[in-house]
Amino acid sequence: MSTTGDEGQHDDPGQSTCARSVAYEAQSPRSLRDFIRTESGSAGMLVVASLVALVWANSPWSQSYVDLWHTDLSIRLGTGGLSMDLHHWINDGLMVVFFFVIGLEVRKEFAIGELTDRSRAVIPLVAGLAGMLVPAAIFLALNSSGEEAAGWGAVIGTDTAFLLGVMALVGPAVSTQLRIFLLTLTVIDDIVAVSVIGIVYSDDLSLGALAVAAVCLVVLVVLDRVGVWQAAPYVLVVLVLWVATLESGVHASIAGMLSGLLVPALDPRRSDVEEAARRFRAFRQSPMPGVQRAARRSLTRAISVNERLQEALHGPTSHVVVPVFALANAGVDLRDGVLGDALASRLMWGIVLGLVVGKAVGIFAGSFASVRLGWGRLPQGVGLGHTLAGGALSGIGFTVSLLIISLAFDSTRLQDQARVGVLLAAVLASLAGWAAFRFSARVLGQDDAALPRILSRPVDPARDHVAGPVDAPLTLVEYLDYECPFCARVSGVGDELRAHFGDRLRYVTRHLPLPVHPHAELAALAVEAAARQGRFWEMHSVLFENQDELELEDLVGYAAEIDLDVEQFMRDLDDDEIARHVEHDVASAEASGVRGTPTFFVGDTRHVGPYDARSLIAALEATPEARSVRG
Repeated sequence: MSTTGDEGQHDDPGQSTCARSVAYEAQSPRSLRDFIRTESGSAGMLVVASLVALVWANSPWSQSYVDLWHTDLSIRLGTGGLSMDLHHWINDGLMVVFFFVIGLEVRKEFAIGELTDRSRAVIPLVAGLAGMLVPAAIFLALNSSGEEAAGWGAVIGTDTAFLLGVMALVGPAVSTQLRIFLLTLTVIDDIVAVSVIGIVYSDDLSLGALAVAAVCLVVLVVLDRVGVWQAAPYVLVVLVLWVATLESGVHASIAGMLSGLLVPALDPRRSDVEEAARRFRAFRQSPMPGVQRAARRSLTRAISVNERLQEALHGPTSHVVVPVFALANAGVDLRDGVLGDALASRLMWGIVLGLVVGKAVGIFAGSFASVRLGWGRLPQGVGLGHTLAGGALSGIGFTVSLLIISLAFDSTRLQDQARVGVLLAAVLASLAGWAAFRFSARVLGQDDAALPRILSRPVDPARDHVAGPVDAPLTLVEYLDYECPFCARVSGVGDELRAHFGDRLRYVTRHLPLPVHPHAELAALAVEAAARQGRFWEMHSVLFENQDELELEDLVGYAAEIDLDVEQFMRDLDDDEIARHVEHDVASAEASGVRGTPTFFVGDTRHVGPYDARSLIAALEATPEARSVRG
C-alpha cells in the first residue's frame, strides 16, 4: 500500500500508539510538541502580565488595581448562587480550570504517555520528591515558628510554563529529552502541590458538601468504566464538583486536579479510526447534513475525551487563565518601605533560598542518587549537568507559589514579603539555570539534551534485509513493527522509491516491535524464520496485509501459503539465534535514538518529518551521495 501526500506524517490522529517519539522535537508526538509550544508561549504572556501588575500596583493609579480585584461578582439562580470578588473568582474559579488541565495531562501520561513505562518514572519521582523536601526544609530552617512557618508550601511548586519558556531562552538549542524529563518531574510536583493546597490550606470543612463532592468523583469513575465518550457529561459533573468543593471548605484546586485525573485517556482504536475514515468518505460522496453529523460524531469518538478537553482548554488556560492570575496576584506595592521590609525578612529569604537553592540541590541530588544506586537511568541524551540546570530553573515557582501565599497568610505585610521572594526567586533561578547550562556545556561537554540521530550500526548486507543492489550509493533504513498500522500504510513506500531511484537505492528493514503491540515480537520472529528459507520479503508483505491476524496459528498458515517448510518454520521460531537477531535490531534502534515506528534513516542520519514517498525522495535527493551521482 503506497502512501502519498501527508499520510505519513507523525501528526496522524492515531500516531500515539506507533509513532510515539520522545526524540528530537520535530519527531515528537504532535501533542507533546503542541504542549511545549503552548507552555513556552504562555511564559512570555506571564512575564508581561506580571510586569503590568507590578507597574500598576506602584503607579499613581495603584488604588484602582486594588479596587478592581475587590469588585464583587455574583451568579444567581433563584434564591441560590455564588458571590465572590474578582480575586476569588480567579483564584478559586479560573485556576480550577488550570488544575483540571494539569489533571488531564497527568492522566494521559500515566495511561498512554511517558509514564506507561513505570521504570521511566523512578528518577523523576525521586528527584521530584527531593526537589520539594529540600526546599521545604530550607524554608523551615529559617522560619520554624510563628505565622511565617505557614508559607512552607510556597517553595514546593514549579511553574511549568515559566520553566519551559526560560529554558527555550537559556537552555541547549536541542533540549527535547530534558524537557520530557522535567515535564515528568513536574507531574509529581503538581500532584503533591495541589494535594498540599487542598488539604493543608483549606478552611473549616462541611461534611454535607464533601459528600456531594465524593458522589461526583464516583460518577466520574462510572462514566469512565462504562465508556462514555461524549465530553458534556464529564464537564457537567466537574461543574457540580467544583461548586460542592467551594462549599465544603476544601480549596477548589484539588477538585480540578482530581476530576482531571478521572477523565479517561485512550489511544485511538483502529476500528474507530477506520469507521471515521469510512464516514468521511461517505460524506465526500454525499455531502448531506445527516451524513455530516454522522461523520463528525465518528471523528469525535475516535479521540479520547481527555485529549479533546485538553485540546479545547490548554490554549485558553495557558494564554488567558494563567496571565490573568499573574495580573491579579503579582501586583506588590513596593513603596513606603515594603521592599526594604521584605529584604530584611526571614520569610522572603526562606522563599528565595528554598526555591533557588533547594530546588536545584534537591533535584540534582535525587537524580544523582537514583543513578548511583541503580534505581533507574536518565533519559538518553540527558546528563547530570542537565539535571542541575533543570533543577535550577525549577526554582521558578511563580503560579503555584503565589496561589499558596494568598492562602497561607491573612496579613498583607506577610503576603507582600512572600510575593517579593517569589518574584526575586524567578529572576535568580533563571540566572542560575543559565549558568548551570553554560557549565554543563563547557566543562562537562553536554551541549544538548537530544536523542542521537546517527545510525548506530552500519548496514551489513550479510545480516540486514536489503531490497536493491547491496552496493547502491543511496540507502534508506526503516525500523518497523508488523502490528503498527502506520507501518502498514507506508509499506509500499519502498516500492515507490525503488521505482524512482532504480539501482541507485537499497532499502533496508530492521525490527522494533513495540510493547504496546502484543503480537509484534512474534511477527518479527516469523519473518526472520521465513528468511531462513529465502522468503523474507514474501512473509514481510503477507504480515502487513493481515496485520489484524498475527496469532501463532495465523503465522503457520501464512508459512504454508508462501510454500515454506512448515515444520522447519516452527523450529526456527524457537531458535535463539533468530531471537538475538531481533534483539540486536532493537538495541540498535535504542542506540540510534529511535522511539517509535515507522522511523527512517536516510543514509546514516535519522529522518525527521513526514515519511511519505515524496518527502523521502526529496530527502534522498538532497544527500551528498545523490548529488555526486547526478554530477
